[in-house]
Amino acid sequence: MARRDVGVAVGIPEPWTSELQSWRERLGDPNAAGIPPHITLLPPTALCEDALHEVEEHLRVVAAGERPFELHLQGSGTFRPVSPVVFVPLAQGTTDCARVQTKVRTGPLAGELSFPYHPHVTVAHDLPEPALDDAFVALSDYEARFTVWGFTLFEQDLRGVWRPQRDFPFGGGGVPGPAEAPGMI
Repeated sequence: MARRDVGVAVGIPEPWTSELQSWRERLGDPNAAGIPPHITLLPPTALCEDALHEVEEHLRVVAAGERPFELHLQGSGTFRPVSPVVFVPLAQGTTDCARVQTKVRTGPLAGELSFPYHPHVTVAHDLPEPALDDAFVALSDYEARFTVWGFTLFEQDLRGVWRPQRDFPFGGGGVPGPAEAPGMI
């Protein structure tokens, strides 16, 4: 049976997605080209291809029960020494993201997390300590505010690149997603 690696995330709209992508590239993060800036709701998860329809229906129901919310990214944070990651934390929207991820991770997507849920946008991962230090300092004044319109189902291709597969707008529709508004992923 075919296996697919999927994830669910809140996309970062333009111009911030390009800014954050550029930071990852400048810092030399090897994941920069394969992982668009995002806030994870479901970490990489292996599914049997037969389960995809059930998962998409589950995500549609979850999204239909939610409403858009405001998100504010501000400053920099790190998971060091536990994990070599520098990120932009949420100053607003943490509770909303946590609520949505809890709902996403039920039904066919239920499972244990390796770490407690902590919504953030990664900007540097698995880099030497000096590069992580540089990222932490360089992004200490970072700020972005936007409305979260929904979330996206991503799939990892054979080259390791995460590609958007389907958008799930909050409220069941009416808010443009990436297909209608380029750069929203």
